[in-house]
Amino acid sequence: MNVALIIEWIIKSVVIILVLLTGFAYLTLYERKTLARFQVRIGPNRAGPKGFFQPVADGIKLLFKEELIPAQAYRVVFVLAPIITVVPALIIMAVVPWGGTITVFGRPITLGLTDINVGVLYIMSIASISVYGIVLAGWASNNKYAMMGGMRSSAQMISYELALGLAFVGPMLLAQSMSMQEIVNAQREMGWFILYLPLGAVIFWWATVAEVNRAPFDMPEAEQELTAGYHTEYSGLKFALFFMAEYIKMIAVSAIAATLFFGGYRGPFVDQVPWLGPIYLLIKVMILLFGMIWVRATLPRLRYDQLMAFGWKIMLPLALFNVFLTAVIIILFPGIGS
Repeated sequence: MNVALIIEWIIKSVVIILVLLTGFAYLTLYERKTLARFQVRIGPNRAGPKGFFQPVADGIKLLFKEELIPAQAYRVVFVLAPIITVVPALIIMAVVPWGGTITVFGRPITLGLTDINVGVLYIMSIASISVYGIVLAGWASNNKYAMMGGMRSSAQMISYELALGLAFVGPMLLAQSMSMQEIVNAQREMGWFILYLPLGAVIFWWATVAEVNRAPFDMPEAEQELTAGYHTEYSGLKFALFFMAEYIKMIAVSAIAATLFFGGYRGPFVDQVPWLGPIYLLIKVMILLFGMIWVRATLPRLRYDQLMAFGWKIMLPLALFNVFLTAVIIILFPGIGS
């Protein structure tokens, strides 16, 4: 095995994890500041200039909070559940390209951890794992409110995964590949896929919002009914891991959406200056994150029966129709997707 290649993979992995952890911290500040502007408030402004160090203060507070485990909880599973939730959020970005190829010390380096020919399948398989952490957290707490939150989460996430999986099919058909890098390359020639698949992009967007349990799909943690849902009994660093997983998944699904429908890291002059690739991807991710925050500030939470009906009776039929329509258009116009 090439030692230099192993070192490159390790460095890239560390960079991705550090970027996601830092992004999680400052996404909380971004959300709180944005919600404050929507609600005509000031938002965090005490810790550091204009509240810049608020995420640091929040991290220190969570670090020193008392760790509690209920006496009747299933202790091993109770401890493992937050880890099972956060690990998929960290590793799902492994196949997302965040730039072209640069030269460092005479060695070509691709800005991305890896490019596998089944990258889409990798994303879908990893995304489906996180539901186990939430369900197990609710069950292991031995608390009826937490259990109800876990049950809601399992039903919700499994239901919306169907529409989410079908939303991947459109970009795969147009690019004729399941590689995320090939999907980006195809958009270089054809233009952004959202121009061809506006319905698919909308379906993907709402399905991912439901997958990460964000408003208006945050029924698993509906505080009016379930206290805090599946993480009612969690405190300190264990609660922080659930909190971290949600926000890292927001960043990850925004990066995946940008890659599938908005050209990924591609933009003006990126071929001449490859370092622009990560900047373009970051800008697109920030815009998509703003959309998630905007939805949270605007729409009320759905009732649970409305949430499930929306997934099965609207999202799933539209996703199937989108796949059928995309395939028909590709057959009728062979120049598309070739």
